[in-house]
Amino acid sequence: MSRLRYLLTAVASALLLALATVHAALGDSAPPRPAQQSALAGTAGCGRTPTLRSGSQSITTSGKNRSFILRIPDNYNNNTPYRLIFGFHWNGGTANDVDGGGTSGYPWSYYGLRALSNNTAIFVAPQGFNNGWANSGGEDVTFVDDMIRRIEADLCVDTSQRFAMGFSYGGGMSYALACARATVFRAVAVYSGGQLSGCSGGNEPIAYIGLHGLRDSVLNISAGRSLRDRFVRNNGCTPQNPPEPAQGSLTHVVTFYSGCRAGYPVAWAAFDAGHTPGPVDGKPGDFEPGENSWTRPVVWNFFTQFGGTDPDPTPTVDPPAAGALKGVASGRCLDVNGASQANGAQTQIWDCNGQSNQQWTSTGSGELRVYGGKCLDVNGAGTADGTSVIIWDCNGQNNQKWRLNTDGTITAVGANKCLDVSGYGTANGTKVQIWTCTGATNQKWARA
Repeated sequence: MSRLRYLLTAVASALLLALATVHAALGDSAPPRPAQQSALAGTAGCGRTPTLRSGSQSITTSGKNRSFILRIPDNYNNNTPYRLIFGFHWNGGTANDVDGGGTSGYPWSYYGLRALSNNTAIFVAPQGFNNGWANSGGEDVTFVDDMIRRIEADLCVDTSQRFAMGFSYGGGMSYALACARATVFRAVAVYSGGQLSGCSGGNEPIAYIGLHGLRDSVLNISAGRSLRDRFVRNNGCTPQNPPEPAQGSLTHVVTFYSGCRAGYPVAWAAFDAGHTPGPVDGKPGDFEPGENSWTRPVVWNFFTQFGGTDPDPTPTVDPPAAGALKGVASGRCLDVNGASQANGAQTQIWDCNGQSNQQWTSTGSGELRVYGGKCLDVNGAGTADGTSVIIWDCNGQNNQKWRLNTDGTITAVGANKCLDVSGYGTANGTKVQIWTCTGATNQKWARA
């Protein structure tokens, strides 16, 4: 991403926010024209030899010529349904900026998700009129509908795995899609956005993550909170004022709301920086290399937590199920070392004994709680194989979110790795960690 272009348009973006009511009315005037009303696996393009290629594409939509950039996996297989991810540019930006990653290049392409996808997704960078997303008369939403039709007629897409994301004006466009196409897209990510492209409909649930800077002088963080709160309501989440970092801390806090409808989480990532999609902890500027930003894995993990082709994933154990978790390989239970209740206490396996340090409660927000107020936690929010799994005060962050899968594995949402017994050990005291998911029995658990 160009480090200067998105702030050179700050004044224009602020004016756009002031005109949001007008734009919203224009966006609401067009009748809904969804590409598909419900999520089903596999498109007409599955099994076909594709005619589309990576690169610039043109399309006629609403009687106008429009363009977008398409990126197809290098090892594309026409029998594999792929995720479809749209990346919208900011005011004054271009599709080329999103696709090319600006001065950072490939590592920041599509806000860093293209590199993380490792050829497991199809990416689309649409070009807005006048380098923006006014969505007049709903024409930009229709543009998205028409791109989806074109792509899915030719390529193999998992229609339960469509996603949209964008920064600033592009965040406003992603929000407009969350409002108007909640049954078409599985989730959206809104980076430092505002209601700039309208909100036609806006009453259906959709998985939603908002990211916003405390010191954003272009679109105040209150705008991001307002967008978030619509989907807190729509998704049935428990209202709260999520924690946010102190100004001057140069840190970020990610909160997953509790009580949300199964399969429709809401997350809020507040950070101590300004108007940027790529903040870096410990750095005071808004122009840090995007590939160093924590937003890349946070958004990628939010999108990929749904997995497969199930549009409404639910854990094997419905919250608030409680009890011991027994390792399949060892026959021993997930245990807090020494029955400690201190932050940082290591987890391990131990003979099942029914004591409180082996009683884990699944919550609606994806936590595994012990002692009532302590959560199973990936130490330091690490993502590397072998990172220890500890307990810590529950704080709603991504490294305390777990997905209980039907095959018995338990996925750490923040790291997208599995709860693992170190070294395939079976002895009392063998530590528990995260590791790349292998399907082995040392990564499988059952309620005892």
